[in-house]
Amino acid sequence: MDVLEAIKTRRSIRNFLDIPVDKKDIEIILDAGRWAPSWSNTQCWHFIVVQDLQKRNFLANTLHKIELPDRIVENPAAKSIRSAPLLIVVCARMKVAGGKPGGSAGEFEYVTDKGDWFMFDTALAVENMALAAHAIGLGTVIIGAFDAPEVEKYLNIPHDCRAVVMLPVGVPMKKSSAPPRKDLSEIVSYESW
Repeated sequence: MDVLEAIKTRRSIRNFLDIPVDKKDIEIILDAGRWAPSWSNTQCWHFIVVQDLQKRNFLANTLHKIELPDRIVENPAAKSIRSAPLLIVVCARMKVAGGKPGGSAGEFEYVTDKGDWFMFDTALAVENMALAAHAIGLGTVIIGAFDAPEVEKYLNIPHDCRAVVMLPVGVPMKKSSAPPRKDLSEIVSYESW
């Protein structure tokens, strides 16, 4: 599958078959994340592979609940974490991307008005992993609404790092089609907005 086909046909997959992910496929996905571009090649990411069902159940319980008018329900992505045979927790080391050491009082100095660049860098790695998984016949869904401090504590993530994304990976239960996209004329300007 070429990259443009992968970009256009990848979907968020929330239901998975009960089939383990081969170790070789796990390495392909992780390697794709490793090759993502990053600020000054700082590669601030770290990937935690979780296959143990008990751990995945705990992590699923950290997802933010959804508040409906008459009740609070479990986030549907929790089912994805439980049913996928593999979960990749994408973490980022803070104060590495987006700046340089040695600002005032020797502290890390951000060089843009956006601050720490970790969200951008980890998003690039996650997209690479999602596309690689799709290219080899696996599905993913990108999950960000969870209690990060609870996840960090449970997985022994160092204090200078953050849990950013949880990425369930597995064989899709069914194929999904692409939702409509805005026309380029709606989202593109030339020379000025």
